[in-house]
Amino acid sequence: MVVLETLSDEELFELVKDSRRDAYEEIYHRFKGILYAHAYRMLGDREEVRDLLQEVFVALWSKREELLIRNVSAYLYSSIRNRVIDRASRHRSRNKYLESMSFYAEHHSYQVPDRILYEKELRTLIEKEVNALPERMQLIFQMSRKEHLSHKEIAEKLGISETTVRKQVNNALKILRSKFTNRDTFIFFLFIYSLPYAHTSCI
Repeated sequence: MVVLETLSDEELFELVKDSRRDAYEEIYHRFKGILYAHAYRMLGDREEVRDLLQEVFVALWSKREELLIRNVSAYLYSSIRNRVIDRASRHRSRNKYLESMSFYAEHHSYQVPDRILYEKELRTLIEKEVNALPERMQLIFQMSRKEHLSHKEIAEKLGISETTVRKQVNNALKILRSKFTNRDTFIFFLFIYSLPYAHTSCI
């Protein structure tokens, strides 16, 4: 009998696609805590965060047969991120979200009232620093965080070890953390790159 706790996230999801409720519950228990912390850091409203988590996991189960997921962690973080952004733009939590980035407006002679413009400016700043990473490190980081490839997939594509991939990603995070001295900037960086920032050692 397969012990679910020993399976990877992706192996569990294959069982979920076969309507294995126990595999679905294992994924839920693995991610509910860190996804909650991730969303609560941005929204600051426990009830809203619970609602969003429920939406994410209900969608995972109800759409299990049609979903094509290569990286379960990346998919879940993207799902909660998108729902946080949507909720923040429509409810009172929007003010908290914008306040977390207000430092950026303070460095300009004009006020930017729209959240989308805030994000555009911050994305430009962040992309500049990501593109300044050493070429090999940048490639591995982009494959991990933008293409949502697992460490194993990256290692196979580049002909290197998973340990090397992991070290390169961690080193990239350390470099970027040192560049983004304002914590809010780094949080936003993690947010748009769908990273589980609560689990990174460089924060």
